[in-house]
Amino acid sequence: MNPLVSIIILNWNGWQDTLECLESIYQINYPNYHVILVDNHSQDQSLEKIREYAKGKVKVTSPFFKHNPKNKPLTITELTNQEAEEQVNDIEISNNHLTLIKNDENYGFAKGNNIAIKYTQKTHNPDHILLLNNDTVVTPEFLTEMVNVAESDEKVGIVGCKLLNADNPRIIDSTGHIISWGRIVDRGHGKVDNGQYDHEIEVIGAMAACALYKKEMLRDTGLLDTGYVTLGEDADLSWKAHNLGWKALYAPDAVVYHKRGRTITRKSVIPEMTVLSLKNTVEYVTRYGSSYNKLLFLFLITKEGLLVLTGSIIGRNETNKGEYFNTLMESYLKMFKSF
Repeated sequence: MNPLVSIIILNWNGWQDTLECLESIYQINYPNYHVILVDNHSQDQSLEKIREYAKGKVKVTSPFFKHNPKNKPLTITELTNQEAEEQVNDIEISNNHLTLIKNDENYGFAKGNNIAIKYTQKTHNPDHILLLNNDTVVTPEFLTEMVNVAESDEKVGIVGCKLLNADNPRIIDSTGHIISWGRIVDRGHGKVDNGQYDHEIEVIGAMAACALYKKEMLRDTGLLDTGYVTLGEDADLSWKAHNLGWKALYAPDAVVYHKRGRTITRKSVIPEMTVLSLKNTVEYVTRYGSSYNKLLFLFLITKEGLLVLTGSIIGRNETNKGEYFNTLMESYLKMFKSF
């Protein structure tokens, strides 16, 4: 028996990436999955284009695969987020089915995904839930590899894949969450892939761009913390699960390409995201880190504070320098109170 996997994808004004992601999924070799696409109240043509794709009216082009017209049309079930919360869909789900949940507002990454997780938990009771960014492209065997690793030990709660930079596939995006200088980072990020990460290894968790979660673990940990809105919610879940005794493994043969940062590349957004990233990191370090982790992270933000004062890093953006420095000071206070 192949365990049932619910694949959840969140879309917000990104239908081009989403269709490429969907087409790659419908070409995988894993035999027992279904796809739930959550639209976070897009204001572009996303809903129209997704429906056209399901009917087989859109040809998807990609450097990673050839379009397959034979896997369409897809059957499609559309629900509002209220309907997803209130009713159970008893339609028999097949691999060539798409469930589309239409949110009535942009609920952010955590709540947007949680709506679909709660829906599939009560409707399908999957063995595993895969969170997958819409700006990813998967390889045919990725899910088979991830499920095999997940099923190797009942205490494995999280499985991560080898995430590669979609613009330059020789560059690693992530090979799992690890703890470095007191906070969670993506192992191997930015390094050239020379096979140095081609071995299965225990890590702390996985980036939610592609993370497989076992249903029993999610019952234990709860879902993504909606207090984060964006950035850090996957790190929080990884560390929480780790502290509760769940294992996380990296599956090196599960390869996924990631167009990282597509939604935050605008220069006007980067300063805001930098501040938010610091706040969120402080939050999960104070929640789950040991005293040693906290001391290391304090040293790290002290170094960053000095760099801000000298103008070496974010201080070059004068409109953000004060806010970032204030955030650093707030971080110091919160860290010291957590000891």
